Amino acid sequence: MPSSKTANKAKTRQAAKRPANRAPTAGRSASRGSESKQAAVITLLKQPKGVTVPAIMKATGWQQHSVRGFLAGVVRKRLKLDLQSAVVEGVRIYRITDGHDTTPARTKPGAPKP
Repeated sequence: MPSSKTANKAKTRQAAKRPANRAPTAGRSASRGSESKQAAVITLLKQPKGVTVPAIMKATGWQQHSVRGFLAGVVRKRLKLDLQSAVVEGVRIYRITDGHDTTPARTKPGAPKP
């Protein structure tokens, strides 16, 4: 009678011999889902009225720090879109503009004005 260690080794060897042409894994479909989430967020940001961080959180299921990271890392840096931020009635609103906005862009303190 084989020991449990021997049986486990045999199962491991069989698992290693499985063909590589299997159906996509959950990780692959998750990345496709995140692409659609990114597209949804960009659509929300392109609305003339803009969108709040809690609204993006609700639409995507992301946490607040993930939304802020997406806005800074993807929207501003990678896609180089003109992301504007404004406080309206005590609520911060984010929106993507076409670059012809009349509100002044936010500058770093101490930076020379153009």
